[in-house]
Amino acid sequence: MNRILLLEDDLSLIDGLSYLLKKQGFELDVARTVAEANTIWIDGKYDLLLLDVSLPDGSGFEVCEKVRKISKVPIIFLTASDDEINIVTGLDMGADDYITKPFKLGVLLSRINALLRRAKNFGEADTEIISNGIKVLLLQRQVYKDGQLLDLTSAEYRLLCLFMQNPNIILSKDKILDKLWDSEGNYVDDNTLAVYIRRLRLKIENNPGDPAMLLTVRGMGYKWNVVN
Repeated sequence: MNRILLLEDDLSLIDGLSYLLKKQGFELDVARTVAEANTIWIDGKYDLLLLDVSLPDGSGFEVCEKVRKISKVPIIFLTASDDEINIVTGLDMGADDYITKPFKLGVLLSRINALLRRAKNFGEADTEIISNGIKVLLLQRQVYKDGQLLDLTSAEYRLLCLFMQNPNIILSKDKILDKLWDSEGNYVDDNTLAVYIRRLRLKIENNPGDPAMLLTVRGMGYKWNVVN
């Protein structure tokens, strides 16, 4: 049974989400403040986090930042604003997805299940991938470059695995989004994907401004270029 931590201060939304998630078989813990979330969150205790952006004592960004220092647990932001700056900020900090209020509970449930499936599926086939001096240990969800452990977010990790599992193949933006999110992933735009690509290049490329491994193929998508 999957366990979820919900950080939200809207009582009506808490009631709706609690009913939905428990009915679907999830275990749910609720925090209404950043301080409470920081108190009850323990690495390995939860399978997914739902974080509201605006809280009485701060922001869900604070919790995300703390969690990402030691955990790659899937994170979805609940935001009352579709402001691009807030969205990109959350994704840049390591969140896996966001959903803008008001939203349909069924849509949120679909995204939760998609993230949990992908978190489970990564690592079930092979145990490691090696390319361009980068080694991915799938069972441990660790990535090494030239023997040095890289600090990747969950989304960056999944994106890297997707490229390394499809060497020298041009992946269209639509195909990437289909693989990383729901097949009906219209809610993820090009700007979101560009953030992930940029951050991943900063961590894996020797010269991120002139990438040699993760290439942009103009008008077509991206490609993992095997150079050694």
